[in-house]
Amino acid sequence: MKKLSIVIPCYNEEKTIIPFLNACKKVEERMSDELSFDYIFVNDGSKDGTLEILREISSKFKNTHYLSFSRNFGKEAALLAGLEATDGEFITVMDADLQDPPELLQEMYNKIKEGYDVVGTRRADRKGEPIIRSFFAKTFYWLINKISSTEMVDGARDFRLMTRQVVDSILELNEVNRFSKGLFAWVGYNVYYISYENRDRVAGETSWSFWSLLRYSMDGFINFSEAPLNIATWTGSVSFIVSIFSILFIVCRKLLFGDPVTGWASLVSIILFIGGLQLLALGIIGKYIAKIFLETKKRPVYIIKEKG
Repeated sequence: MKKLSIVIPCYNEEKTIIPFLNACKKVEERMSDELSFDYIFVNDGSKDGTLEILREISSKFKNTHYLSFSRNFGKEAALLAGLEATDGEFITVMDADLQDPPELLQEMYNKIKEGYDVVGTRRADRKGEPIIRSFFAKTFYWLINKISSTEMVDGARDFRLMTRQVVDSILELNEVNRFSKGLFAWVGYNVYYISYENRDRVAGETSWSFWSLLRYSMDGFINFSEAPLNIATWTGSVSFIVSIFSILFIVCRKLLFGDPVTGWASLVSIILFIGGLQLLALGIIGKYIAKIFLETKKRPVYIIKEKG
């Protein structure tokens, strides 16, 4: 019988793990004639009782395993560790908060049997999400699809069912600065998306604040587009050309009309404007250099302290 490996990143999810596992067990029972389930929980340096619960359920269920990091390395590291630990013919990534409906696994597997390599999920709407977060999320997807050659689907979740070949392709991408939404899209393959209505967490609170999501989106721009560098280049070029014409205008006015060069306030404003553009360009270049610096150090993406 073929195996389905389920990767579940966890950070302070002590209240959601048991409800999540119970929901998955119901689906596992319905699909027991088609697939054997294998659960891989990744404890990303949780500060609550997550690890204790993972120890308990791994001793209770033979098909439930866990990895525990030495500290919090982030969800991207947890995803990578979980994918590397899988050995099933099919692999899925799910959140423990039940925002990813386990009952969709049957429909997703049916689509895989039709010949798709990846069956992803996407939210049909953003009900229950703060308005400002929804606005910035939609803006991110619109902008990233304008400036990147890798198309990312608006509302797409990490929850997706993949064949072994797809996961092996993702694991071949050994970059340290990982942006999984982009990596999943970059490898390509034949993808089908299933839409579902947005769900609230079953318990607990999300660890994703507005600012952490903003930083995460910036990683997406840097990792999957050269457009910020191009913007810096073109902005500098346009500013230089405008300054040349401005200098010619001032010199000609002085020679032809003898007008003194006045306007201290406007001069200071122009200097501040040009200086701001230079700092912006340096900041953009600095982000790319920082990414290069992190890649060259070749530090491990994560460190496993305990497994079970």
